[in-house]
Parts: sequence; structure tokens; C-alpha cells
Amino acid sequence: MENNGKGLKKVDIIVLLKQVPDTQSNIKIADSKIAINTDNVKWIINPFDEFAIEEALRIRKDYGGSVTVLAAGSKKTAEAIRTALAMGADKGILIDDDIIQKCDGLGIAQILAKALEKIPFDLIIAGQRAVDDDNFLVGAAVADLLNIPYVSFVVQQEIIGKTIRCHRTIEGGTAVIDAKLPVLFTTQKGLNEPRFVSLPGIMKAKKKPIKIKTVADVGIDAEKFRVSSTKIIELKLPRKRKKVIIIEGDLAHEKADKLLKTLSEISSII
Repeated sequence: MENNGKGLKKVDIIVLLKQVPDTQSNIKIADSKIAINTDNVKWIINPFDEFAIEEALRIRKDYGGSVTVLAAGSKKTAEAIRTALAMGADKGILIDDDIIQKCDGLGIAQILAKALEKIPFDLIIAGQRAVDDDNFLVGAAVADLLNIPYVSFVVQQEIIGKTIRCHRTIEGGTAVIDAKLPVLFTTQKGLNEPRFVSLPGIMKAKKKPIKIKTVADVGIDAEKFRVSSTKIIELKLPRKRKKVIIIEGDLAHEKADKLLKTLSEISSII
């Protein structure tokens, strides 16, 4: 942390980002049965990571500092990083390596944590989960591997000197947690409203740097690295739900009459 000349401290922030299929995409299972068919799939920034980017930009506005986006993925992931830069992030780092496609959440966390060992930071913000696999793992695992405090499901935060105060959702209410920086926290809906990308932002993003690295560059021996502790046996689409018929009416006997009539029309029960 550096003094920004206003009695506050400049905060260097890392945002962990993942590129995921658009939630509106028609997802199909690949012939292998252990992956999705990515043909004609639109890719976007993980929605919970958008909250992370927005919060990082707001903190930078208040305190100064920098916002760096870090992702592990493929060359295509650079598109998501470029979108984050268009939102206002300062620079991006992409770890692009063939073994990443074989990694589970823990493997990704190990790669990100190794990269973060060489990057100065005061705060890491990540989405609470990625909407494609929903495993809630990467943020927590990165914090554990870096041996820094971790706060999940944050809906409000305030930096006070070298301490961050986070309001996190819990069952039936909200918990307030203070932790000494550096800290990793994950986002929850309600934290903010992510901004739209503007045309000037897109133009500026073209001039912002994205560093491309391999796992070897961050200090990982690919031949000895355990990419996954889990194995996908088979992917299946959810079963189609049967049609639901709602019986409406103001009075109980009216509903009963309609129910009997409906049952007689659609089945041989009556």
C-alpha cells in the first residue's frame, strides 16, 4: 500500500476472472459425454466476476491504486480480459496453457496462487462461483494457498487503514467481519451494479497491456503438476419437467370441480 497524498492508501487490486458460456446459450453435451459442445457457444465474463471488477474499480476511484485482471484459460479468454479492460481495469494477465483445460477447480487455484506469488497486491476480489461448474472452490483455495484471510458472499465493504470491513450474507442475516489486508473476498448479488462497457472504454482497452504466460512462466512444472483431483464420469442434461397445470378458482368447490374435470380429460383416473 502507498499513501495517495489524501490521508488514504493506494490499493493494488487483483480480480480473478473466468470466461464462461453465456447463460442464454443452448448448451449441448459433446460426443465424449464428459464436456460440453462449444460450437456456436457465446462466451462471456462470469457474471459474479463482473461484480468483482466493478467493486475493484470503485475502490480504485476512492483510494487510488491499480486493478489487474488475472485469468487462467485459453487464447479466447483474452476476449473476456479485454472486456474487463474496457470496463476500466488497468491491465490483464492471462495464463494460457494446454494443461489448464484438464484442470479442476483446485488445479486452477494452484496455478493462480502460484502466479500471485510474483504479483504485488493488497486485495484480491473474485466471484463467489463460476456459473458453469458452480463449485465455489477457486477463491477459497487461492486464499488458503496464499495464507491470507478469506471472506465470502460480500455485499458491502469498507477499507479502514490496513483493515477491510466486509458485510457478508449468512442464513437469516448479515455478518460483519474485519480482516487485515491483504485479503481475498468473493462477491454476492447486491454488492454493486456492474457498469456497461462504453465505446471510449473499448477504444482505451485496445491500448492496455495483456501479458500472456504459461504455467512454466509462473513456476509450475507441467510434467509433475497434478491437474485434477476429480474425474468427470459423464455429463447429463437435467430431466425435462412434466407439464404443470394450475387449478384456479375463488372457492374450494369450484377448484374441486375443475380438478375433477381436468383429471378426466388428461387421464383415465376418473
